[in-house]
Amino acid sequence: MDTSNLPQASTLAPAAPGPRGPLSALRIMRNPLEHITADWKRYGDVVRYRIGKMQVFLVVHPDGVKHVLQENHRNYVKSVDYQILKRVLGEGLLTSEGPLWLRQRRLMAPMFHRQRIAGFGATMVDSTLKMLDRWSSPAVEGGALDVCNEMMQLTLEIVARVLFKVEIAGELAHEIGRDVTVANERLGQFDLGTLVPWLPTPRNREFRRATRSLDAIVDGIIAEHRRSGQDRGDLLSLLLAARDEDTGEAMSDQQVRDEALTLILAGHETTANALAWTWYLLSQNPEVERKLHAELADVLNGRLPTVADLPSLRYTSMVIDESMRLYPPAWSIGRSPVADDEILGFNVRAGCSVMLSQWLTHRHPDFWENPERFDPERFSPERSANRPHYAYFPFGGGPRQCIGNVFALTEANLILAAVAQKYRLRMVPGHRVALQPLITLRPRYGLKMRLEPVRA
Repeated sequence: MDTSNLPQASTLAPAAPGPRGPLSALRIMRNPLEHITADWKRYGDVVRYRIGKMQVFLVVHPDGVKHVLQENHRNYVKSVDYQILKRVLGEGLLTSEGPLWLRQRRLMAPMFHRQRIAGFGATMVDSTLKMLDRWSSPAVEGGALDVCNEMMQLTLEIVARVLFKVEIAGELAHEIGRDVTVANERLGQFDLGTLVPWLPTPRNREFRRATRSLDAIVDGIIAEHRRSGQDRGDLLSLLLAARDEDTGEAMSDQQVRDEALTLILAGHETTANALAWTWYLLSQNPEVERKLHAELADVLNGRLPTVADLPSLRYTSMVIDESMRLYPPAWSIGRSPVADDEILGFNVRAGCSVMLSQWLTHRHPDFWENPERFDPERFSPERSANRPHYAYFPFGGGPRQCIGNVFALTEANLILAAVAQKYRLRMVPGHRVALQPLITLRPRYGLKMRLEPVRA
């Protein structure tokens, strides 16, 4: 990359404060949320860590986030942790850079246009109804469900049906869910096996088995599409039909596989976690739950939600937004400057890692009153009017903002509306709720909940 036209850091800018020692970054790898929270409160909105000669900067203030993701985005590439992600996702949209990323982004953009997504709404609701049918027995018998697993299965089925025109359910859904969990845990944990992936440790062997299994499943879906030769109007057909503007060559199976697997994994895992945490928060906040049910009764009056209803379901939307504020599915984003830079007055050298954490920025008391409180109405137009845009960035921001953000929000709101009309979800007494900050933010022990029918 040519850095001659990029803004240069001031030689007078001071070094950011942070914990001492050449291995200070290791502590945030072991227990990230606890340590970055403590360090932010102690050192401020820019914290500097070290791991050997490499520096890692934690940037919390929205102005710093905006600088990295938007104002000076040309100076930033994906950080080194995305190289680890490539072990699963290859050169998919989440991990690729430069001309490849731009080409693939432009190619896939039409599938995520608002009008196209509006047409997906009926499928999203239909899959939700199938899940609710499965819930009939435990609702009557008083059995508990792991709502995290239920949301994972549901969003996986929706992504498969909408983007790839295939049915993923039953044993296949279970297999994918298991493999995704293995990959998430391996990539989200740091040990010697993470640095040396060829070491035959138990975790590395399990990770390789999981990635081979995911590859085989996606390869089978691609092969079936190729055999049919039909344009099904789905994303996979679009990828298979694409031709390079200069050479006229089609994408390789590896390229198609990388994009398909990226969208399967990223397209269901994040939304599922957002919904799981939403059910937990509603169970702990009966007044919010009451307002949600009142809006659903007023707007829908017992009928199924549609995409056309979403503008009227304003409180429902605020519930999802507030849930993703407190429990952002992607809790951090990593970038690396190509040339020296200055962030919030501090010197940042080329080649370092910059960590932007939604977990912290979404709790910044300068922009969020009572930040630990679950308060959906903080997203009302009146209360949001003067809040900086990057005080809230669950889907990232700038040119690399998540391509599926509208898809995910449409899906989450429709699922919440359809399920909440029929059930209240209640935590099983004594079930332990804890955070598991992997690539995504999961409930470590799942969320065991019982179903309470909503009375008309």
